[in-house]
Amino acid sequence: MNIQDLHSIFLKYPSVSTDTRKIKKNDIFFALKGDNFNGNSYTQKALEKGASYVIIDEKEYELNQQTILVDNTLETLQKLANYHRNYCDAKIISLTGSNGKTTTKELIHAVLARKYKTIATKGNLNNHIGVPLTLLSISPETEIAIVEMGANHLNEIKFLCEIAEPDFGYITNFGKAHLEGFGGVDGVIKGKSELYDYLIKNDKSIFFNADDDIQLEKLKSYSKKYGFSSTTPDFYQIEFVKADPFVTLQVEDILIQSQLIGAYNYQNCCAAIIVGKHFKVDLNTIRLGIENYTPDNNRSQIIKKDTFYIILDAYNANPSSMKAALENFNHLEKTYKFVILGDMFELGTSAKQEHQAIADLALSLDFKETLLVGENFYNTDTPFTKLKTFEKLKEYLKENKLNPNASILIKGSRGMALERVLDIL
Repeated sequence: MNIQDLHSIFLKYPSVSTDTRKIKKNDIFFALKGDNFNGNSYTQKALEKGASYVIIDEKEYELNQQTILVDNTLETLQKLANYHRNYCDAKIISLTGSNGKTTTKELIHAVLARKYKTIATKGNLNNHIGVPLTLLSISPETEIAIVEMGANHLNEIKFLCEIAEPDFGYITNFGKAHLEGFGGVDGVIKGKSELYDYLIKNDKSIFFNADDDIQLEKLKSYSKKYGFSSTTPDFYQIEFVKADPFVTLQVEDILIQSQLIGAYNYQNCCAAIIVGKHFKVDLNTIRLGIENYTPDNNRSQIIKKDTFYIILDAYNANPSSMKAALENFNHLEKTYKFVILGDMFELGTSAKQEHQAIADLALSLDFKETLLVGENFYNTDTPFTKLKTFEKLKEYLKENKLNPNASILIKGSRGMALERVLDIL
């Protein structure tokens, strides 16, 4: 079956699933394969749960007219998404970067949704499967789709751009994330820049941080760019006011008081502002969008638990975001600061050096106590208490009563699942 015919079916049943546990009646189920599963083997189950069609790529699982055999299920999903993207009239805004992608995506969505029919990547479904699923969620009414793109190797962003064909793009930053896959910081810059490379090649529009020297240099000769800055009048001026604990900005004559902690969220708010301005959203509406956005999913959440003031930032971590979180916590006007840091993943040969650097940074800051959790932090040279596993952390916290007035920062990579600390506290 060709993509055009498959798309005609999709228009009748415009809901796609790749997980039989979450399948809904009339979904089209794509039988994807993973390292430990073969989606084809769930064909019968998908039909029993109400799937309208099942897309398979192994003939032995062909059951009836509701099963559609293709050469490669994943490639078919990606081609269908690209076809649907071009079938619809929605403008596509893509964004990537080392830190802040999801928060920035949510902020842009919060601003644009006040004027336009807007959809955005759900959660962090930002890879070679998530991006197609986001594109297939575009409806005829959708005016703008915000598509988050993640990558941990070169050429991944380039590939995602070929599927999404974005009209606009933004890179949050170039940080020390996925160093193992990218082969170092230079690889990160090259890999993330594939979004700008695509946009420039196709004469599309770029939003950027003009205070970022790397971005400024890359785009110096490109005309279709829209930048923000806190320092130079050459670009749209957005003033950073404070972050104690929430980020406050001044734009023209309007003060915007976000519900985001950490000075590092200043740039994320700025991105939403510059995108909103470009799409002719008035400043007061932009203000309302930003001020009413509250982070969740373990991203810089402020939690009051008993007498503790907790900053939970356990969604993910890399050296850049860890450094920013520690420095921000250090600047908060709190008397008893307690820090729990979990290992950072995907750093390859840089892991030992980067974990030691974070331990050294924490030692130089004004914290009453710091706990380091995980094998990488356990191997650092530092006077801090080091705990090899989460179970050891659990034992420590049960045996050692915390100061009831403690302000606690919890930060670590997703695999550490440090949000479990809340149950112990």
